[in-house]
Amino acid sequence: MDLKFTAEEEAFRGEVLAFLNERLPQRLASKVSNGRHLTREDMAQWHAILHEKGWLANHWPREYGGPGWTAVQKFIFENECAIAGAPRIVPFGVNMLGPVLIKYGSEAQKRYWLPRILDGSDWWCQGYSEPGAGSDLASLRTAAVRDGGHYVVNGQKTWTTLGHYANRIFCLVRTATDVRKQEGISFLLIDMNTPGIEVRPIVTLDGEHEVNEVFFTDVRVPVANLVGEENRGWTYAKYLLTYERTNIAGVGFSVAALARLKRAAQKITRNGKPLAEDPQFAARIAKVEIDLENMKTTNLRVIAAVAGGGVPGAESSMLKIRGTEIRQEISSLLRRAMGPYAAPFVEEALEEGYAGDAIGPDEAASAAAQYFNNRKLSIFGGSNEIQKNIISKMILGL
Repeated sequence: MDLKFTAEEEAFRGEVLAFLNERLPQRLASKVSNGRHLTREDMAQWHAILHEKGWLANHWPREYGGPGWTAVQKFIFENECAIAGAPRIVPFGVNMLGPVLIKYGSEAQKRYWLPRILDGSDWWCQGYSEPGAGSDLASLRTAAVRDGGHYVVNGQKTWTTLGHYANRIFCLVRTATDVRKQEGISFLLIDMNTPGIEVRPIVTLDGEHEVNEVFFTDVRVPVANLVGEENRGWTYAKYLLTYERTNIAGVGFSVAALARLKRAAQKITRNGKPLAEDPQFAARIAKVEIDLENMKTTNLRVIAAVAGGGVPGAESSMLKIRGTEIRQEISSLLRRAMGPYAAPFVEEALEEGYAGDAIGPDEAASAAAQYFNNRKLSIFGGSNEIQKNIISKMILGL
């Protein structure tokens, strides 16, 4: 395949860059580039800007509100956004639920839910993982029992990212127990304001409240909120996870993080010389840059397959593994570059308007927090160990 962009694709890149220069608020770009915390309002602001432009759901077909882009255009857009410091699009509605509804949802569900995802009426979160059912997701126990025109849901979900902001949650629930465990799972859309739902915060290593536990006690969900067929949810979940795992690779985010690391290595000195001139540190930067370039090539190959009508399979698992490892290595190197300045982690320094004393270089404030936060990358979306099993089964038949 030809890995060079065409003249039309380069022209599209120029259009994206012009849009980012004109419409991306500098306040948001500065917060993202410096590792500051984003508020719900920050994320919603960028969501609204992209929706107004018609670029929010960039992988949706035109008939459902997408721009009708090719896979290459989507790749260009996401990379340039990441490099420019644009906030990441909250993925749960646009990038995860949307494709599932488009492929498997009823016409009534598409007409109702898809416009609400686009205009921000609904903020979705994902109800997959449970205590005892993380990488082994098929072992989930949250039960949904049919009662007339409703399902009655009881159970618990955990690691629910941004669930404290959400008014909706899409859930995998168990609707049958007398079959193979993968065959008794269904896909439900649930209103978070329904009586019987409780959200409890989980504070992570970086000191941030990003994830939650969600408890369901006799929660009544209309049968109309079942996506597809009962007991076919595992099929829909696997389809969703191929998109999540490819997205987790985050080529653009790694490119932006590597550029930040290089800038820091030029500013920070060791023994009177920039850290970038230290042979051992420079060698580690070079290695991660080579790995990133290799991953870019793999990503483009996957894009070519998608452009030909395919759906990412084992390739999405490969990208998930290498992408998360690369992002973790970059954040580890940045923390190492900060040396002792990364140790006095000041949580308040990551908030907008912090007026306290700076500790070390500008990059130091978020170096430890990002390092800790990025530990999760190789776990969620299916741990990297599980991804290796998937690759073995799909390619080697083991």
